[in-house]
Amino acid sequence: MSDIVIGGDLTVNRLGYGAMRLSGDPGIFTPPKDRAAAIAVLRRAVELGVNFIDTADSYALGDNEKLIAEALRPYADGLVVATKGGNTRPSPEEWVPFGQPAYIRQQVELSLRRLGVETIDLYQLHRLDPALPIADQIATVADLQRQGKIRHIGLSEVTVAQLQEAEAVAPIASVQNLYNLVNRQSEAVLEYTAERGIAFIPWFPIAAGEHAGPDGPVGKIAAEVGATPAQTALAWLLRRSGNIVPIPGTSSIAHLEENVAAREVVLTDAQYSVLDGLASQ
Repeated sequence: MSDIVIGGDLTVNRLGYGAMRLSGDPGIFTPPKDRAAAIAVLRRAVELGVNFIDTADSYALGDNEKLIAEALRPYADGLVVATKGGNTRPSPEEWVPFGQPAYIRQQVELSLRRLGVETIDLYQLHRLDPALPIADQIATVADLQRQGKIRHIGLSEVTVAQLQEAEAVAPIASVQNLYNLVNRQSEAVLEYTAERGIAFIPWFPIAAGEHAGPDGPVGKIAAEVGATPAQTALAWLLRRSGNIVPIPGTSSIAHLEENVAAREVVLTDAQYSVLDGLASQ
């Protein structure tokens, strides 16, 4: 499995880790109940060669960023920590986009402080605020980039048209959209980013549903290649396009090790073709 270069200068392995699940509740609202265990997962990820970690200021109201710093500072050379901003959490059930310039500037300062860095490697707008022009939101982040507080700019859950509008203001290094074996609603965005050399970071990358059962196509192919259904789903993603950087998240070291081992799973052309056709079934 090859590396990918994000933004022209951030070289990372193409299987990262999403830290969202290191929370104490399903709503991703509170700190982990077992902080030592969460720290152990982060450290094990780095030991396994993961050098791209994704978080957000809205995960556990910022504690997720603090947790990463607590576990991994001083950061290893080449370790890229990406974070996101622009989603507020009024309650455990709510995720509300908010892109006012003063708010974004404040959140970047807080993320810098919690992560313990002078520059955020990759800062992604978690969601675009529908109440504000896209150009204005990108201009705010681009100004922070010029100040040296952000190295590269990313977006999350955008359409091709929105991405193009953002690109007219500043270079976009990554897009993080929902995408997996059975949910291909962002296919057009994936194709566009691949053409443009933009990293595509699929969140919720392992969903396979009933297909992953022993008698389903994912389960059958997993048995053929000596892998788990989760590993097989990740292997399909890694082969699907060279700009894809899956970030499976877990609070379990065992599941982490399983996910990372997907880098070694090799699918035949026939197996890949079967998996590729699942979205239309």
